[in-house]
Amino acid sequence: MPRRRHWRLLQGALPFVALIVSYWMTAAQTARPRGVPSRREGAAAKGQPAERADVARFRKRVEAALSSTGADRAIWGILVTDAATGEVLYALHPDTYFSPGSDAKLFTTALALDSLGPDFRVRTTAGSYGALDSNGVLSGDLILVGGGDANLSNRKFPYEKKVERDGPPEKILAAMADAVVAHGVTQIAGDIVADDSLFAPERFPSGWTIDDMLWSYGAPVSAIAVNDNTFTLEVRPSERVDGPASLALEPALDFYTIQNSAHTSAAGSEEKLTVAREPGSRTIRLGGVIPRGAQPRKLSLAIEEPAEYAAALLARLLEARRVQIHGAARAHHSPDAASPGPAPIPLTILAEHISPALADDVRVTNKLSLNLHAELLLRLAAHEKAGATTAEQAQQFAADFFTKAGISNGDVALTDGSGLSRKDLVTPRAVVQILRYAAAQPWGAVYRSSLPVAGEDGTLSDRMKNTAAAGRIFAKTGTVEHVHALSGYATSVRDAHLIFSILGNNDYLHSQAANAVMDAIATAMVEELGERPGK
Repeated sequence: MPRRRHWRLLQGALPFVALIVSYWMTAAQTARPRGVPSRREGAAAKGQPAERADVARFRKRVEAALSSTGADRAIWGILVTDAATGEVLYALHPDTYFSPGSDAKLFTTALALDSLGPDFRVRTTAGSYGALDSNGVLSGDLILVGGGDANLSNRKFPYEKKVERDGPPEKILAAMADAVVAHGVTQIAGDIVADDSLFAPERFPSGWTIDDMLWSYGAPVSAIAVNDNTFTLEVRPSERVDGPASLALEPALDFYTIQNSAHTSAAGSEEKLTVAREPGSRTIRLGGVIPRGAQPRKLSLAIEEPAEYAAALLARLLEARRVQIHGAARAHHSPDAASPGPAPIPLTILAEHISPALADDVRVTNKLSLNLHAELLLRLAAHEKAGATTAEQAQQFAADFFTKAGISNGDVALTDGSGLSRKDLVTPRAVVQILRYAAAQPWGAVYRSSLPVAGEDGTLSDRMKNTAAAGRIFAKTGTVEHVHALSGYATSVRDAHLIFSILGNNDYLHSQAANAVMDAIATAMVEELGERPGK
């Protein structure tokens, strides 16, 4: 080929070669994992004060944490502000939507405290429209009326560091049965009815998955919630290999049929139990193996029909107290021709239970991240203040509250109260704003104390122990598949008071690894932030 042609080809290629070289030189200078800011990103603009030394050190540690294997492939949103002034100390994607997981409970519990007040209590009653004669015969139905109390259980209050139980899980329902008997009731001519019509029969919020329905964390929403709408299936190994596993239910009730094919494997082998229940079915299939000599395995399962279950359980408790019941156990969900409607005479109350104060429920809800409790708090607040009965009405009530709390329109898109919905979206800025709003309210101290404390209690009891963050981080955790979150309040070692939100999405990290990333950031925040300019 003539030299002239070689040169013309080279001349034609030079612009393309220059473009490629320029691209790779730029990439080499700016390459960083997704979600991690460059050293210049977020720095003070020209003509503004330089970045504070403490913030610069914190930024460097954040970059290191988010560059770790696994975290580098996720998307992260972080916002750290000065609690006193509102100054933004660090921001990474603060206005980007993230799935918050259980950090959504920060919004719900603030709404409940703001709407109802820390001293609000819920009343649950059992009564009848029928007459009670001198022989102890109740002529009508005995009706258990749900008021939305999430604590019809044996949980002790106030919650301190860990959950404490007292008595059987049906303890409160049993006490109500005792009260009915104490009124002289020996026979009930009608049915045992569990009335949860306070809220529309929408048991599962939009965005929950079919996998959630089986387990306790996905317990359905109902105005009657006995034992958190769950029961425990205890599995014990046989004394011989290949022997069938034995079962026990608590509360003991034949509401569900258990098909048990689980058997015993060799001592020291891996436990592999399987549980399945089709939606709408009362048959639970248990399979797999449990090693010989293993400790009993307790499986906490959701009750898909909570009102029906409560009626059956109350009937059993009354029968155990020698009350003869002529009718059936059933539920009343909403007014219709086939269900008991308003009567011309008032309901005669035979038993009642008053809940713990709302502050106590908010505390256990946030400390332990209880989904059902958050859902009931949302519906209770919306019903009490706006007459809401449906989930859609409750969400509109919540949207109005968010506006009141100073959250910009569009920064929050929640379809439930717990954060279990995969449709939920929030921005880090919205999370920080709800925390800031709460801190300024008369109930702010109650709210802050309801959050888990690093290294001490709740879902943070085993995290950040033996670090500077222990006892200095009050924050709500959030975990759904591929979602991890940590948001709340912090006090640095230099006594700087901070409000922060850390949201991570699209990660494939095991929870322990994701927690390590967030804990490293939280610890850096406590250790580094708080210097004043010029120091």
